[in-house]
Amino acid sequence: MKSIRAAIAALAATSACACGLAAAAGFQDPLAVAAQPSLLASRSLLQGVARAGSRLIAVGQRGHIVHSADGGGTWQQAAVPVSSDLTAVFFVNERKGWAVGHDGVVLHSADGGLKWTLQLDGRRANDSLVGYLQQRVQAQPQSAELKKLLDEARRYQEQGADKPFLDVWFADERNGYVVGAYNLIFRTADGGASWEPWFDRTDNPKLLNLYGIAAAGGGVYVVGESGLVLRLDSASQRFQARPTPYAGSFFGVVGTADTVVAFGLRGNAYRSDDGGTRWDKVEAGLPATIVAATSLPGGALVLADAGGRVAVSDGAGREFKLVALKPSMPVAGIANAGNGRLALVGPRGVAVTALPAR
Repeated sequence: MKSIRAAIAALAATSACACGLAAAAGFQDPLAVAAQPSLLASRSLLQGVARAGSRLIAVGQRGHIVHSADGGGTWQQAAVPVSSDLTAVFFVNERKGWAVGHDGVVLHSADGGLKWTLQLDGRRANDSLVGYLQQRVQAQPQSAELKKLLDEARRYQEQGADKPFLDVWFADERNGYVVGAYNLIFRTADGGASWEPWFDRTDNPKLLNLYGIAAAGGGVYVVGESGLVLRLDSASQRFQARPTPYAGSFFGVVGTADTVVAFGLRGNAYRSDDGGTRWDKVEAGLPATIVAATSLPGGALVLADAGGRVAVSDGAGREFKLVALKPSMPVAGIANAGNGRLALVGPRGVAVTALPAR
């Protein structure tokens, strides 16, 4: 079974054709059209959810962003300047957050998710990437690798804003990363006022999709297709490969201060407690593709598969037990909602449910 994030990347590859067909029928550029108000926004497809202080924020199709100040009892829709599908959201504190999605969209909120501004889109991302690599090639004219990356970046530019960002992570209010399809990765050191391409700073020669990014196990990890796991090396300022025993796609990464768990296709999850040198298979008891995860106070980890099954670990992330949630629903994203509750999002929208006593 493909995860929702995998489907997003697959759809991105055919979006240029789809946009051409839609243009004949009066297509409107989602980067130029604000998200439309909908009474069903909180009950339609949502793909990412995060906690910002006491507030919950969920993001999804057609630029929908909804927020709740009462623990998920009621939801209001935020004003969003684009109608691109959104895939992930991350808040570094109760006020500052970012959301990413299709068309190379990066959105920012400075008020806990009530208002959003556009910081980056696919056209600007492509132009920035080409300009950056042109400078690198001029400085290192003998580098065949940089020339190859520049050729690829020019193809991205010709194809337009058709590639999605799939995840976002920030260390603090200023420093963060967005990652996405075909090795797209950008870094900011000023809260998103400007974004720097890191296209040439990954051990990813096949330009595989980058599905997830998170801090775990004392480092910052990116995971993607074909068992790709990268760890940020602060000295070289590069994401270096960390080989794993698994060759299938990883769709996300979660962990504690000492442990990192990468998860993905067909219920596969692998754990490392030595910085990604050694990986041990985790038996989470989830038969379908694991698509989402979060951590709980005390260090327990939560994994969720696409069918809505949820498993909770001990504090070290070694052993997981299935838990029964009510309501049960297909899942695309999950977050700790506080007070022993989880926020779940998926094709049916968003729901907040209590974790059973363990």
